This record gives sequence, structure tokens and C-alpha cells, in this order.
Amino acid sequence: MKWILAAAIIASGMAPAAEPEAKGPALKTPFGDVEILPADNPWNQDVSRLPVHPASADYIKSIGADKPLHPDFGTVWQGAPNGIPYVVVGPEQPKVPVPFEYADESDKGPYPIPPDAPIEGGEKSQGDRHVIVIDAKAKKLYELFSAHQTEKGWKAGSGAIFDLASNKLRPAGWTSADAAGLPIFPGLARYDEVVEKKELRHALRFTVKKTQRGCIAPATHWASKSRDRTLPPMGLRVRLKADYDVSKFPPSAQVILNGLKKYGMLLADNGGDWFVSGAPHEKWNDEELNTLKRVKGHDFEAVDTGKLVTE
Repeated sequence: MKWILAAAIIASGMAPAAEPEAKGPALKTPFGDVEILPADNPWNQDVSRLPVHPASADYIKSIGADKPLHPDFGTVWQGAPNGIPYVVVGPEQPKVPVPFEYADESDKGPYPIPPDAPIEGGEKSQGDRHVIVIDAKAKKLYELFSAHQTEKGWKAGSGAIFDLASNKLRPAGWTSADAAGLPIFPGLARYDEVVEKKELRHALRFTVKKTQRGCIAPATHWASKSRDRTLPPMGLRVRLKADYDVSKFPPSAQVILNGLKKYGMLLADNGGDWFVSGAPHEKWNDEELNTLKRVKGHDFEAVDTGKLVTE
């Protein structure tokens, strides 16, 4: 009967109602909601129906078929917020210059980083020390790797600036604040979406110990000398198998696992095997998150999302 209704609308001179425009997942901020990349961005892509990658079995085996999924986020770990923190700023936040160790692959800036911006792992961290800043009004994402404060201000290993309203990638061969050249923030599990909204609408970021010298878009960079093609490339997408039973998991874990079935995870950096990233929050239920460790590597499959880029 749809065609009859459409004909009646046309005959009456009324314009048919427009379909609502698809939007990417949003972050609520004091400066208004910020869409985290367009709906058709790879981070927000539904990959549940894409074909399994021909090398899926090799990739899963090389990462560890019997190794557990490891939630690398929660409340507090070793005295510091557990996960990759971020801060939202407004248009009045002063921008500062940031010198980079890898300046040839970093965006010059300046960067609107507050003096008290949270550092991954805390001020004394010996890890990646990521700093993430979201300029809500400008819809810009600023990310630093190995960020340190000195008497002269901030310095970092590398830095990248992303337009949250664009699907533009880093230049080919460029890193970002992550080895794969990807933005970090869009791949973080956040308390507000998992627990409050009860819906995960994007892929998550994950790491493995060993990768190959190659990448798959949207990744633009690799960080390995190995040409072993059984190792996973940067930008590899994996998803939780559709028939995996999540019914016995607690609520927050179910939200994450259902999201992993639909959107999967993007390989973004070298680190712990099957370590999945999130933002810290004092209200996370660490016991619930730890149930994710019941999931093993063999419960995932690699997805064919595009061509492998090598030298």
C-alpha cells in the first residue's frame, strides 16, 4: 500500500517527509553534542555482513586463538585512572605550540591543551602517555603520543589533528598518536554510551604484540619490520562471531560484545594481545568488565575490508 500513500501525498501537493539524516555516534558536552565522525566513517561502519578475510585463521592464530580479550580500561589501575582519558574544551581554550620528536609526520598545531590535561597512566606514566583533547565547538580532535610537560610547555613524540566532521585520512605513510595513523578517541569504549545509553555504535580500538609491515585503510602507517604475512596488519578489522552467546554476561559486557558483533575492532597499535581500549570512569563496574576475559581469540574472525598496502 506504500505506493498508494505516496500517490495520495503527491496528489495533495504535500512534499513527502524527508528521511532522517544518518548521524554518527555523539558525545554530549557542555558545549553541545559532538558527532564523532560521520555515520559512513569506517569507525562507524556496520561490518556484520562483510565477508570473512581469506587470511582470518592465520591472523587469529598469530595473535593467539586461546588468549583472552583484555579490557584495558575501567576505574583505577596502579593509582591512576584506567584507560585512555580525554578532555573537552571550548573555543576560549588557548592554543599552544607543541614540538614533536617525529615532526615530519605530525600536524604542527598549535594545540588547545589545558595545563592540567589528563595523561594516560598519570603524570609518572612510563607508557604511551596519550593526551586527547576535543574542541567541541570547532569539532576538532587533537591527540598526542608520549606527551610531557616541561618548563616551556608541552612536548610530544607525535601529534595529529582530526576534523570530526570529515572522513579524511592521514597522508599515506604517516603515523598519528597511534602507530596505525588512526584517531584514538573514536575507538574508545565510554561509560556514557555503554552504561547510560546501553548502545555501542562504533568499532573499538585494540592492540597486538606482533604486526606485519603492512596496513589496511583506514590505517595509513605500519610499525613493523616483519614481512610475515600471517601476522595481522595495522587497520585489520575483527568482529565477534555472530553465534557467540552473550546472554550470560552482565549488562555492560553484553553491550560491548553486541557492539563487537556489529562494528568489530580496529587494530591500531602494538601492545598487549587482544587489549581493547576504553576511557576511564569512576563508575565503571570493573567486575563486569573483567567478564570480557571469558572471550577468547578464536571467538573472533577477521573481516575483509580492503586491500593490504605494503612497500
